[in-house]
Amino acid sequence: MSVNIVRDIDRLVKIRRILVSVSDKSGLNGFIPSLVDINPEISILSTGGTFAHLATVLGKKADRNLVQVSDYTGQPETQGGLVKTLDFKIYLGILTETYNENHKKDLARTGAGQIDMVVVNLYPFKQTVARPGSTPEEARANIDIGGPCMVRASAKNYLRVASVTDPADYTRVIEVLRKNNGSLDFQTRFELAKKAFKHTAEYDTMISGYLHDVSDERLENCYSFQR
Repeated sequence: MSVNIVRDIDRLVKIRRILVSVSDKSGLNGFIPSLVDINPEISILSTGGTFAHLATVLGKKADRNLVQVSDYTGQPETQGGLVKTLDFKIYLGILTETYNENHKKDLARTGAGQIDMVVVNLYPFKQTVARPGSTPEEARANIDIGGPCMVRASAKNYLRVASVTDPADYTRVIEVLRKNNGSLDFQTRFELAKKAFKHTAEYDTMISGYLHDVSDERLENCYSFQR
């Protein structure tokens, strides 16, 4: 298997385009306007309920700064939000390396752009299974797929991308951006990546533990088998 081993990177990365898709919307009302204040030209890609929330938060600025992911990718969301962000343009934008000429050609070929920050936290699986009477089917439906993929992709590419998974980090990110004229430094990106991988590891461990404890009877009671 061939992999890209990178040598040349930027210590400071200007945050020009971000992707925001969160279940926990706490802190967004201060975080997002601060990002726009730091860089009035910033482009914010978002989906579903997060998009609607940010449109309210930004008000008139939404027309300039906020973009539906479906408009960016050219692919509408599927019913129930089943597929929203699992798209080549999204992952090319996250994973592309700054000084890779082949990646630059791919960006040009697809009309994609580099995504510099991913702000994602995951479906509330823990809260779902903790509810009295919750079923394995409700648990299954609340297993996040696109979120962990975006978190892992952005954390892998800490060379260029900030992976922000915890609202408690919003203030710190804003402070660093203000200090560096709208750019994030390498060390901050790496620290965020470590936290992001811990976040997805804990999420998968929680799902695995829950499924391990589901009895066959409880599982089959969720469904009406058609054949």
